[in-house]
Amino acid sequence: MPLEFKPPYTVKVSEEKAGETPVMRHFLFKEKLVDALEDTERTMWALYLHGNKAGGDRPFLGTRRIENGVAKEYVWQSHREVRIRIENYAKGLTSLGLQRQKAIGIYSVNKPEWTMTEQACYRQAFIIVALYDTLGAEAMDYIINQVEMEFIVASSDKLQNIVRLKERLPTIKTVIIMDEEGIKASDKEAAQHAGLAVYSFKEVEKIGQGITEEERVEPKPEDIATICYTSGTTGTPKGAVITHANCVAPIAAIDKLGTTGSFANIDSTDIYISYLPLAHVFERAAQGVHVFQGAAIGYYQGDTLKLLDDIAELRPTVFCSVPRLFNKIYDKVLAGVKAKGGVSQYLFNTAFNQKKANISKTVHHWLWDRVVFGQVRAKLGGRIKFILSGSAPVSPDVMDFMRICFSARVFEGYGQTENFCGGCLTIQDDNTSGVVGVPFPCSEFKLLDVADMNYLSTDKPNPRGEICIRGPSIMREYYKVPDKTAETIDKDGWLLTGDIGEVDSAGRIKIIDRRKNIFKLSQGEYVAPEKIEGVYQKHELVAQAFVYGDSLQPSLVGIIVPDKDSLKSWASKQSKFANKSPEELCQDEEVKKDILKILTTYGKQNDLKGFEQMRAIYLTLEEFTVENDMLTPTFKLKREIASKTYRPQIDTMYTALSGGRAFN
Repeated sequence: MPLEFKPPYTVKVSEEKAGETPVMRHFLFKEKLVDALEDTERTMWALYLHGNKAGGDRPFLGTRRIENGVAKEYVWQSHREVRIRIENYAKGLTSLGLQRQKAIGIYSVNKPEWTMTEQACYRQAFIIVALYDTLGAEAMDYIINQVEMEFIVASSDKLQNIVRLKERLPTIKTVIIMDEEGIKASDKEAAQHAGLAVYSFKEVEKIGQGITEEERVEPKPEDIATICYTSGTTGTPKGAVITHANCVAPIAAIDKLGTTGSFANIDSTDIYISYLPLAHVFERAAQGVHVFQGAAIGYYQGDTLKLLDDIAELRPTVFCSVPRLFNKIYDKVLAGVKAKGGVSQYLFNTAFNQKKANISKTVHHWLWDRVVFGQVRAKLGGRIKFILSGSAPVSPDVMDFMRICFSARVFEGYGQTENFCGGCLTIQDDNTSGVVGVPFPCSEFKLLDVADMNYLSTDKPNPRGEICIRGPSIMREYYKVPDKTAETIDKDGWLLTGDIGEVDSAGRIKIIDRRKNIFKLSQGEYVAPEKIEGVYQKHELVAQAFVYGDSLQPSLVGIIVPDKDSLKSWASKQSKFANKSPEELCQDEEVKKDILKILTTYGKQNDLKGFEQMRAIYLTLEEFTVENDMLTPTFKLKREIASKTYRPQIDTMYTALSGGRAFN
């Protein structure tokens, strides 16, 4: 780390007030919050033009070539080629009747056409409303009807669903299909019968190609760029109204951090893997940075099970992901090391511990990186410059593991839909785990007392409280719900995040709790289930965990999805379970009892208090997924759905506990 980068990493820009900390900013950007880039308009279209110029004839958008059902090499379109397509497509949309500052839906997994539609919308000042690929009918109705959407751009597999819902979606008039080869004649006929005009993406391009003169008003910073609906772990989704200026601020901030050396420097030679849902702001912001720099974006095939194969072929230089995937890699690698045993395990542990002892100085080792960690690094293609984790806090153990095994800088970011991810970011070469860093240069923050949870700005040794963020990336409002807006943004422009933070002596923020996902047990103890799940999920036997409790009960119960390979390996070493299938193991009461004991011991070793430990568990091999509506598109557990789904099992566990038949 350059010598000048010494703590504290935040600076005070106001005096203390009762019930809150002083306002804090990034140590390199004390005087003024970043909201723009020099000589560039504060619009997303201006940022695209900058990247298009930087990229030139270099590859821009790439997809795997499929031959006889087998994915082959990546095939690329250049920045120059894509620019022509975007402009023709944008003119075509206008010709079909889409008007400035009107909503257009995008309903698909990540594809080049998603990104081209996004940029065309920025050019024409249309409002992007992303529809999550796995959105249920109720949420679809709510979002489409609330914004009075007339146009939807979708992948061919979504046409049938749009037709099925058409009677409930009176405003929808036009559907544009991204992949015309996938359109079934029967689906198109049904759509037309339902009163929908159906075009292929290329047909719209062709319409625009014939328009040589056009009248359009350039996008303005205050224009709405997108209405991004919260993925909804609970309740009705809310539409965050995000302007062009809101979107530009975090991207400008990332660029500024890169030039100062406090974050990785991204340029036109970088290659980014796009697989996190573009419907979420994390992926939109991450792609936005790469678009601005003229970098290359390679898309996954649309199947997360094939993601590592796509990564091996693409060999990206940048990898952004979420804790759920990092946890899986962590579990698989450590389980593999344990299974090998002997010399291999000894060598891995020796190398790991030696690197960990020096992690505050470097993530590299001249010998171990080649001899021990080369195979692990190859899982991400072998040329990763840096890794960024977002969406949820990552366990310190997992962060250290990523740095050590991938020999790469690993950053952690913190943000929300409501501020286009412009919250906090760790500092380059500060390898302190368990923190989310310092404010983006476009943001300032303070902590507010949360007295009912005993988090106070006067706490010693470090102040604690609800994280509040202010700056040019904060959304304008929630669409058509002023009461919710008033609850979330106060009169002084502070976004009340609902996250509980602590500021350490170096000025870094640590997420320690969540105000909204806290519940109280009958004896009065407050419980943060996400923290507890994070502990259990680090154990090799656990793939996923859902911890449940309520105010009428004195203890917690859990739904555990075991890691199938680890479960079989564990059972094979015990004669009483050796011949049972994974399904039989999950139903066996003795297995539940033994696994609960193992997890209770593990919980104690990881500082879980007695009331934070599960007292009964239910085992299931059915994973929590986006497809079964148990996870949001950014892989956060939908607690309300989970509790309804597993209500019978939860009730049975509590009945057993109250009847004295607990798994002790």
